[in-house]
Amino acid sequence: MNLQELQKKIYQNKVNKGFNVTDVEKEFCFLYGEVAEAFDAYRKKKDDLGEELADIAIYLMGLSEILNIDLEKEIENKVAKNEKRVYKNINGTNIRIKEADVQ
Repeated sequence: MNLQELQKKIYQNKVNKGFNVTDVEKEFCFLYGEVAEAFDAYRKKKDDLGEELADIAIYLMGLSEILNIDLEKEIENKVAKNEKRVYKNINGTNIRIKEADVQ
């Protein structure tokens, strides 16, 4: 199953179970909460870190479908853009010194 199919499956599950598919702000808040839960699992070395990361991906894909965004295409485009960027390490931090020329 590709990301587009998974995104649609996640959205349909939300519809089937009666979860929110209209309040975008609420979905961003839920996504933020899932990121916090994943960080907490990481920080406390909990066994459910993988599940928390999956929750982040599920909320992100559901939100993308609500907003009619092809997340797979956007990720591919962003990865290509990032590969062409040039960075310089300054005092332990990578600073972008050249923007990608992506068409």
